[in-house]
Parts: sequence; structure tokens; C-alpha cells
Amino acid sequence: MAEHYRTIEGFAEAEIVEKKSRFIGQMAHVETEEEALAFLEEIRAKHRMARHNVYAYVLRGGRVRYSDDGEPGGTSGMPTLETLQHAGLQDVAIVTTRYFGGVLLGTGGLVRAYTAAAQAAIDAAHVVVISRCVDISLTVPYSLYETVSRLAGECEAHVIESDFGAEVRLKLRMLEGTEGPLLERLSEITRGQASPQVSAPFDAAF
Repeated sequence: MAEHYRTIEGFAEAEIVEKKSRFIGQMAHVETEEEALAFLEEIRAKHRMARHNVYAYVLRGGRVRYSDDGEPGGTSGMPTLETLQHAGLQDVAIVTTRYFGGVLLGTGGLVRAYTAAAQAAIDAAHVVVISRCVDISLTVPYSLYETVSRLAGECEAHVIESDFGAEVRLKLRMLEGTEGPLLERLSEITRGQASPQVSAPFDAAF
């Protein structure tokens, strides 16, 4: 079975207000600690006047980090991290910016507010599943195009490119390790003339 994990594409932002305090959850896809910390610095620069920029990130391989950024211990960074982990997300960083509204929230109120801000950002994000994939490139005559397209669907391959020239050039994407039956059927249908080329495995949304 191909390995896979959940992450987000690009950037997402959402805001909640709790007793006049603004909590702005901002998320990004990151793949290294350097990228996560660069995102944190970007948000800090953007919100220089905010009292707190609480952050957490989760990277593949179990690397996690969080900070309360001046909030009482355990009220912000850890709840933010736990929200990411509960959502099953990896290779993501989140920074929640708080603009204090003059009303103290208390320990429980802060936990609820930071959790809600993180969840709001996740809800606003485009969550994708990244899997280990291979691409299969082949050329078929027009007479076999519909048959091959139907076969791709039956074998759970996605047609990601179609180039209609003298013949049809196709690129199919599949989970690594699932391509065997498709290749066998292609050989039968095309009588060995399609000569499909299988790429090296790579990570992609699937």
C-alpha cells in the first residue's frame, strides 16, 4: 500500500473574535523547519503591533514545535499543536495572531479561543492527501483512446495530460505499486504497441 499523508495546499487564514480579542489563524504548507520558521517571521513582520503570535508546526518524521509566545503556559501553543494533530495534518505550520481586546479570557478561555482559531484556519484550508505516485506515459491511436481512458478509470488511474496530435499521447497518474494490472491490460489492448513509460516514484496529491 502506498504511503500517504494529509496536508494543505498553499496558505489559509481565518479570524475569530472572543470578548473583543481578535484571533487570526494563518496556515501554510511547509516541508522543513527552515520554511516553518520563515513563515513565522513573515507573520510576525506582518502583525508587528499584535501582542502575541502563537505558533505550532508538524513535519513528517514526527518533528513538532510550538510556542505560547508570552501567553500563560499551556493555553495556546499546545492547544494549537493538538488541533493540527487531531486533524491528521503534516508538513503544516500555523501562526495565530492575537490582538488583545482589553478583556482577560482566563486560562480556559484562551485554550478555547486558540483551539477555535486553529480549527477555523484548518476549515478554510484546502486539505489534500499526498501519496507516493507514478506517472505512466503512452501513445495510442485514436481508435483506442476511449478504451484506454475507460481502462484507466477502472484501474483507478487519473488522466492528467492528453495531447491530441497524429496519435493521442496520455499521461496517467497512479498510486505506486498499483500499476501492474493496468500495464498488463494495456499490453493486451494495444497488442504491445503502446510502450508505456513508468516514471520514478514521487509525492503528489492523489
